[in-house]
Amino acid sequence: MAFRGIQAETVAFRAAGGDSGEAYYAQPSAPGRYPGVVVIHHFPGWDEWTVEVAHKFAHHGYTAIAPSLYFRLGDGSSAEVVARARAGGGMPDDQVIGDVEGAAAFLRAQSNSNGKVGVIGFCSGGRQAYLAACRITDIDAAVDCWGGSVVVADRSKLPKTQPVAPIELTERIRCPIMGLFGNQDTNPSPEDVNLTEAALKRFGKKYEFHRYDQAGHAFFAWYRPNYRPEQAQDGWQKVFTFFGKTLAA
Repeated sequence: MAFRGIQAETVAFRAAGGDSGEAYYAQPSAPGRYPGVVVIHHFPGWDEWTVEVAHKFAHHGYTAIAPSLYFRLGDGSSAEVVARARAGGGMPDDQVIGDVEGAAAFLRAQSNSNGKVGVIGFCSGGRQAYLAACRITDIDAAVDCWGGSVVVADRSKLPKTQPVAPIELTERIRCPIMGLFGNQDTNPSPEDVNLTEAALKRFGKKYEFHRYDQAGHAFFAWYRPNYRPEQAQDGWQKVFTFFGKTLAA
């Protein structure tokens, strides 16, 4: 299908602690039953590119919700709010997990849900997608796009809000997981990716990792110098193949 009709709007969802969170929700306009995807935004915030990702999933036949993880600080697309979030080292892990759980519950509660929900995250959101796979028992699939700090060698450098490196929770993963990484990235470095893959193998997890030469961090982001169109096109194809296999009803 060249173009699929979609509907999109900003919605409220029940976030961690019972808070009313803000999210961007996109869905195919045609009737049917669709799998859902929670889009976890990158450290730069709940921005235009994140909204475009939600639109992309809706175009490909998914319902997609992109929660603002910064809504408690204000407008998650505001440079001032993003700066405050950065200064605080990011959002607390427990809070993020509660927000992602709430976003996934929102998708499952919609009348057009097929009952399956995956998560995908980019940059810090990649780390949080990996963490969600470890901590949320009813996630059906997870995609980590260049998630930094999944591996933290020096535990003394872990902030109080993020007290455990996600790799340490790998044994708890229950769903298939996919990772996309640039071989020129520094966080995660190729060595970090090797360590994560080794942990997944050690615990017998169902996973697939794809690594790209001539690509660094955020190589999907068309508006940044990091953008690599050939690698990004291949990566998106792999995302939709993976979710097509894991989120079908």
